[in-house]
Amino acid sequence: MPSNVRLIAIDIDGTLLPSSGTTISRRNRRALRDAQTAGLHIVIATGRRHQYAGPVLEQAGLSPRTVMISSNGSVVRHFDGELIARTLLPVESARALCPALRPFGQTMVFTFDREHAPSLAVESMASLHLRIGVWVEANRHDMVEIAPLERAFDRDEAPIQAMLCGNIAQVRAAQQAIAGMDLAAEITMHRTEYAERDLGILDLLPPGCSKGHALGDYARSLGLEAAEVMAIGDNFNDQTMLEYAGQAAVMGNAGEEMRALASQRGWLVIQSNDEDGVAKMLEPLIRDAQQAWIHR
Repeated sequence: MPSNVRLIAIDIDGTLLPSSGTTISRRNRRALRDAQTAGLHIVIATGRRHQYAGPVLEQAGLSPRTVMISSNGSVVRHFDGELIARTLLPVESARALCPALRPFGQTMVFTFDREHAPSLAVESMASLHLRIGVWVEANRHDMVEIAPLERAFDRDEAPIQAMLCGNIAQVRAAQQAIAGMDLAAEITMHRTEYAERDLGILDLLPPGCSKGHALGDYARSLGLEAAEVMAIGDNFNDQTMLEYAGQAAVMGNAGEEMRALASQRGWLVIQSNDEDGVAKMLEPLIRDAQQAWIHR
């Protein structure tokens, strides 16, 4: 049966990218470009902020009008930077997160949607470097250290998200602690885990923000229904878009819990990120789209 998929939302880390390095494989790059040429909508949905994801995606050669859902759904932009939607974390909620998260280590980061000034406010660059040194080095130019971190909100500027990183047990404990506070009603939490590195990341976003929510809004703006959307991801922060999409695919390199969830929900489990799993999902859709054009 020909596919009715018209839009494919794709995660970056652990999905489009291989397990090591930041080079998108040749086969994945070709599949992304061929999908756009065939008339399919490609949406990149990532936990990365827009400026951090952009350089990685340039190598794909996609249209500058391609849509990126960044910061786990709090910002939606075209690749060329034009803003589609943005939701801010209220200043009072952000300020309250500082003492709430501090017991779990000085590894907090607040992200502001700024064009020129440093976008990342951290309390201790040294503590962060111990956990995510590669990320710190890649983003150091856009980072400012402020202690205590509450001072980042002295001018009442609202961020787009907060982040805490640590080992998996630490981050799960932080999520559980925040969930038991009144503050939980003012935020949305998304967790990402990399078991092989014992690394957990907790993103704290404005209420209702998620990849799934942003994807649904964008699909509807195109006149598409969920049945015409496919989502491909590998981690817990992808769950909302996998749940929204009419067709969902989980990477073979996903953690055991995600693969078990896929089995429960009837989602596909596909080849890993190191086996060009994204391209292998896109290629049949591309052929269907090309055939549809021939027979128009």
